[in-house]
Amino acid sequence: MTGRPSGAVRDWLVFDYGQVISLPQPPAAVAAMAELAGLPQATFDEGYWRHRDAYDAGWPADRYWSHVVGRPLPADDPLVAELDRADIASWSQLNPRTVELVTDLAADGHGLALLSNAPASIATAIDAADWAGVFHHRLFSCRLALIKPDPAIFAALLHRLGAPAHRVTFVDDRPENVQAAAEAGLTALRYPDVPLPTRR
Repeated sequence: MTGRPSGAVRDWLVFDYGQVISLPQPPAAVAAMAELAGLPQATFDEGYWRHRDAYDAGWPADRYWSHVVGRPLPADDPLVAELDRADIASWSQLNPRTVELVTDLAADGHGLALLSNAPASIATAIDAADWAGVFHHRLFSCRLALIKPDPAIFAALLHRLGAPAHRVTFVDDRPENVQAAAEAGLTALRYPDVPLPTRR
């Protein structure tokens, strides 16, 4: 989505998705994925995270899950679709506090954007969600072929917003992403220690 909100927007609030808009993955959901993959929990976890940056940067699902399970999976293998659905569900539990905050900020006329490291399946699910409509721009690593904390992703964000860095406040839960955003000139805040404006 690339449209601008009505009226001139001078300042932007940009939110991460995982563990900011969404809650952390439930352990039971991760355990269910390990069971689907037929792997011990520790083995699954190691593969899931070791290859996640590449997946977030644009790897197709079959390539990612092949690396996770340790054997080739063709794109039409039902296991790929099952793991993808389970993965999406594991990241789909929303943080009601943050959702209420961004809804109120949008109602008050703030310019809002989302910048998330996410694979294509999760990006598509977010785009289809009703709550995501409050964001005037939604940028995902899989579509940019860039992942946080690469400085280039913040340059891409500023280009999309058409705003100078000092007009942009960025909120993320990971210290390395907050630091990279600050080094790019954005006002960078770590969630949940965020003194954000409340609705007037």
